[in-house]
Amino acid sequence: MIYFTSDLHLGHRGIIEMRNRPFENVEEMNHILLRNYNALVRKNDIVYILGDICHHMLVEQANELIGKMKGKKILVKGNHDKIYDKNLFDEVCDFKTISLNGIYLALMHYPMLSWPKKNSGSIQLHGHIHSDEMYNLENKIAGIRRYDVGVDANGFYPVSIKQIIEFFGGT
Repeated sequence: MIYFTSDLHLGHRGIIEMRNRPFENVEEMNHILLRNYNALVRKNDIVYILGDICHHMLVEQANELIGKMKGKKILVKGNHDKIYDKNLFDEVCDFKTISLNGIYLALMHYPMLSWPKKNSGSIQLHGHIHSDEMYNLENKIAGIRRYDVGVDANGFYPVSIKQIIEFFGGT
């Protein structure tokens, strides 16, 4: 299976209050986000992480948490990402395009107004804005094929390619 996620902000105490995340403290947040991630992702799954895995923690601590995340991880860097241990990822980049199940996807940490093949049915996946689930629905209603894969918009879980394709009506 192929998954997408973004903006876990592991280690970031302030994000709990800033985004009204339902966690008592950063330790609980880290535990639940990693638990949710690993509940879906298996060893051979591919996960595109669209930035901001960790924030306000030492690189060594971040590497330890990232090492607990299952799957083959591809990092599309966000504004808070550091130079993590490259052995934890199959690839690290700033922007990526892929084609899955006949659908072209543009992957970036930031939302874009325009992206490759936008007028040919492609979908842009991003994070950064910490939206809620209404953002994705409002985009869909407006005919905008842009989707926030961040944990705040997706019940604190990664999103599968199947879920995204079904969300946009199967095409």
